[in-house]
Amino acid sequence: MNLLPCLAIVSCLAAVGAAVAAAGCLFAVRGSTAAPAALWAIVACLACAFEMGVRAGGGLVDPSTSASARLAVAAIGLCPAMSLLGAKRPQHGVWQLIVATLAAVLALPALTALLVRPGSLPDVHILQRGFMLLLLLVGWLNFAGTQRGLAATLIVIGQLAIVWPFLPAVSLAEALPQPIVDAIGCSLILVGAVLAQCAKKATPVGTVPLTGGAAIVSLIDPPFLALRETLGAAWALRIAERFDAVATTRGWPCRLRFSGLAAGGDPTDTSWHRDAHRAFTALMRRFVNQDWLTRHRQA
Repeated sequence: MNLLPCLAIVSCLAAVGAAVAAAGCLFAVRGSTAAPAALWAIVACLACAFEMGVRAGGGLVDPSTSASARLAVAAIGLCPAMSLLGAKRPQHGVWQLIVATLAAVLALPALTALLVRPGSLPDVHILQRGFMLLLLLVGWLNFAGTQRGLAATLIVIGQLAIVWPFLPAVSLAEALPQPIVDAIGCSLILVGAVLAQCAKKATPVGTVPLTGGAAIVSLIDPPFLALRETLGAAWALRIAERFDAVATTRGWPCRLRFSGLAAGGDPTDTSWHRDAHRAFTALMRRFVNQDWLTRHRQA
């Protein structure tokens, strides 16, 4: 059975996925520290498209080079989720060097197989196999409880299909090639990426005066929920934790939950609103710029 057309389709799907990631980089995450993760996603999709395109053209027929190329693609594919885990200013830029180093370490068995043991399959240690699976699980958990939970689930399942030959208890020699599985995986990743772009956003509101019981909620909730959907649960919970610590110290009758701000006390008492808003903005500026905040507060 000629599977080259299937590989060509997979290559096209990966290229479309790169285009979707590029659109997200230009619009959805613009002005936030999630931009490097979007760039990693573009690189990962292009790497997958290149590998599948070479296969479709009749290349990478040698099992050793084929497995080494797939390991490199799998390592790059784990970078977007890792990038988000360090998405806090000012270290988010340096963090990308750590992400790149991680990808290089994960792909090192491929380089060793090509240069030191030509003709042999990459020797991927069981600890590395388990670590790759753990990274996929961490990336999924970061968004499982958000409105992008379904999209994250589809993307991770698709990544599992791509990384499958290097998972624990899987025989690399028997797993590759897997064009049908690759086609399914890339399709799921593409569908998940499109769903992530189309996911319902927090309803933006116009700028309102810092008066009235609901004013502070209307100023904090839209950008906070938007950041939760952009960076995931880990950083959203961290911001909520820091905000609640300040609120407790200063006696503000409010708490920042995963679902938004819960404000109590006398609804006519707005004396604490401005300070709370200022503290929240200071925390958010570690992850987004002022244009991002303004964009998510305006109709």
